[in-house]
Amino acid sequence: MSLNHVFVCGNPALDFAATLRARRSARFEMFVTPDRLDAWYVESGIVDVVSSPSRQADVERATTVREAIYQLVTARRLGEEYDDEALTVVNDAAREPSAVPRLTRSGRRTEATPDEALSVVARHAVEVLSGPDVPLLKECGNPECTRVYIDRSRGMRRQWCGMESCGNKIKAAAYRARKKGTPAVAPH
Repeated sequence: MSLNHVFVCGNPALDFAATLRARRSARFEMFVTPDRLDAWYVESGIVDVVSSPSRQADVERATTVREAIYQLVTARRLGEEYDDEALTVVNDAAREPSAVPRLTRSGRRTEATPDEALSVVARHAVEVLSGPDVPLLKECGNPECTRVYIDRSRGMRRQWCGMESCGNKIKAAAYRARKKGTPAVAPH
């Protein structure tokens, strides 16, 4: 799998939750080192610079928050009750001081510590789980993918988290199966 971070979910908290890929099978961890976590914060656009490099403890805290976000998103998507511990984890992270953008001579710049960046992610989770996009939350139709995204497509017909990441793979597999005359795995 690629080590590049992917941002196809429509919300930073959903993209953050998707950094543990293929949860039902291979379970591919994107935050294998503290610098991968820092890279995610910058690549996501949450911050321009992580002012003090993350340590292993920051990765552990981020993955705890990530798993709580995923648990809450899954519960909301399925219409189930929230887990109290997951609520506490996300709310505690959101309560921390957040990254604050500042205006410089060259434009906007956001520098943040790992805790401040994580607070921004948690606040995005609070917003997406309490806002108007809740009915639009869908899980990718690729059985190997566990990304949850916001489906803003016309008629809510989007089936995959992204065409490059999953859609093309499923379509190619279906095409090959049709050519061979065998049934393809149908997206769920």
